[in-house]
Amino acid sequence: MNIEYKKSLKKYNTFGIDVTASEFISIQSEGELIEVLKLQKPFFVLSGGSNMLLTKNIEALVIHMNNKGISVENTSDTSVQIKAMAGENWHDFVQYCVTNDYGGLENLSLIPGCVGSAPIQNIGAYGVELKDSFIRCSAIHIKTREKRIFTKEECMFGYRNSIFKNDIKGQYIITSVTFELTHKTHTINTSYGAIEKELSKNEIKQPTIRDIANAVIAIRKSKLPDPKEIGNSGSFFKNPVIPTKLFTEIKAQYPEIPSYPVDDQTTKVPAGWLIEQCGFKGKRWGDAGIHKNQALVLVNYGNATGKEIVEISRSIQKEVADKFNIVLETEVNII
Repeated sequence: MNIEYKKSLKKYNTFGIDVTASEFISIQSEGELIEVLKLQKPFFVLSGGSNMLLTKNIEALVIHMNNKGISVENTSDTSVQIKAMAGENWHDFVQYCVTNDYGGLENLSLIPGCVGSAPIQNIGAYGVELKDSFIRCSAIHIKTREKRIFTKEECMFGYRNSIFKNDIKGQYIITSVTFELTHKTHTINTSYGAIEKELSKNEIKQPTIRDIANAVIAIRKSKLPDPKEIGNSGSFFKNPVIPTKLFTEIKAQYPEIPSYPVDDQTTKVPAGWLIEQCGFKGKRWGDAGIHKNQALVLVNYGNATGKEIVEISRSIQKEVADKFNIVLETEVNII
């Protein structure tokens, strides 16, 4: 058991925040995880570090989930069940699926992070959410060290939400996730206009899942900074779902506001648009700021602290609430 001490976590979180862990261990298997949990120490689980903002040193044993492996479990003429271990890089896993003609996750290309953290957030993009293809996940209970299988229903998925963020938060560590994907015959999702525009630009009229993946990658690269170059965690806030009555009032003043009807009573509006209207896009305070191409992305240009980024996020929330009467919720977990 190789435990490291006073370990910098800068390269283990996509914001690139330089905090330290009092203890650190990288886990390669479920067996290793169970042995570490037997130590009965205070734990902090870290996978890809893509959906968190670290604001302080972690005075606990940081468990870095680094177990790898992808396996096909069931196949038919039209579908396949595929299991990925928690430590697999999410984008690499999606590309593996696309390359092998397994459809359903292509719209989720280039999302940073690892497979194990994806169900916690119910990651989503361009009209698709993880829950659409999710079958089950395996997890280890931290205190009892017993293995449990969670079905889709048991995960209680919501918009960027799951049971792992609520009722059983901090109780389980996900070790693998199983998806059911289409094989050979696919349902292509081009519901978001940006995808259709990208396909049209490339004169693609009958897109394959590879075409969709390539289009999403191109769109994300044009809007979102690469965490390897500029520290960030993608979308910092959730897109708010507001009463349609409030939306109608805002639209009367701002006719150009983008929107996505959810049902008769509610409408989703882009948080990035709201933030941009408040004048934050491209602003910078030292090494902390908002990206020049996407107001929804808060960034670390080098040596910003987590607390500095939190301060900016709170300023954004206040301005949006004052201007539009909308409360923005953070998508990123603030630690």
